[in-house]
Amino acid sequence: MWIYDKKLQYPVNIKNTNPKLAKVIISQLGGPDGELAASLRYLNQRYTMPSDKVKGLLTDIGVSVSVWHS
Repeated sequence: MWIYDKKLQYPVNIKNTNPKLAKVIISQLGGPDGELAASLRYLNQRYTMPSDKVKGLLTDIGVSVSVWHS
């Protein structure tokens, strides 16, 4: 059994909004060339690898990138 406590790792205090910066950050995380897309490519490529060691490496990379963004 576990308890899910959804909270930020570091406290965030936004004083001023910056829509231009927000657009850049969103495109880096979720755009077609963003980190999340790269993570999914790693996870999809693992199915075509003949070596179990390479499959494990691609899984570790893909999962670590996707966990970092959640």
